Amino acid sequence: MLLKLPIIKCTFIKRLNRFVGLVEVNGEIKKALITNTGRLEEFMIKGRKAFCIPKQGGKTDFILIGFLEKNGRGAVIDTRIQAKAFEKAVELGLIPWLRGCRIKQKEVKIGSSRLDYLLECNGEEVWVEMKSAVLRDGEYAMYPDCPSIRGQKHIKELINLKDSGKRAMIIFIGALPGAKKFKPYEKGDPKIAELLKEAKEKGVEIRGISISLLLNGEIILENNNLEIEV
Repeated sequence: MLLKLPIIKCTFIKRLNRFVGLVEVNGEIKKALITNTGRLEEFMIKGRKAFCIPKQGGKTDFILIGFLEKNGRGAVIDTRIQAKAFEKAVELGLIPWLRGCRIKQKEVKIGSSRLDYLLECNGEEVWVEMKSAVLRDGEYAMYPDCPSIRGQKHIKELINLKDSGKRAMIIFIGALPGAKKFKPYEKGDPKIAELLKEAKEKGVEIRGISISLLLNGEIILENNNLEIEV
């Protein structure tokens, strides 16, 4: 177990805008914060069973964190929870290719961008960007589900870091039950698929893990080393 969340079962009604959706909780219609800026069209379906957690203050009552999948586990769409799960997995040494690493800094300014992490791995600094891969194609978790100028920019920054002699890594969080592999969704953003190929050729490390949500609120690490197809 990576995290334990106070989940509440809810039913998705509709997305009002990029950051707010309507959900039904115990027969009442409530507003819920959505932290994932992807389109999430395969999840945002009226009547789909979902999971929320209570939220204190602001214009929303809950945070929409995931959706029930066919196998009885939940996909985790909330990017902040994905990040917390990743950080806990690093702390516990559960990711074999990050053993001996610690998070040295978060939100690291590089050029005109901010990358998610600066890790220290056995005395070596590693610049890391993390991306949410919640679009499914069988056993594949994919990213992105829509064009992302920000995502393109981050990959370019990682390439530049590698070109300057630094160690750079992009990590995809396949937050889908049963995910075993990662590949870019070329229809979502063909430029990102091209940039990932370039990044791989330049020596940027491309990695992935998968997590899922259990019905008791536990976030678990399902796969600590997704197969990457770029």
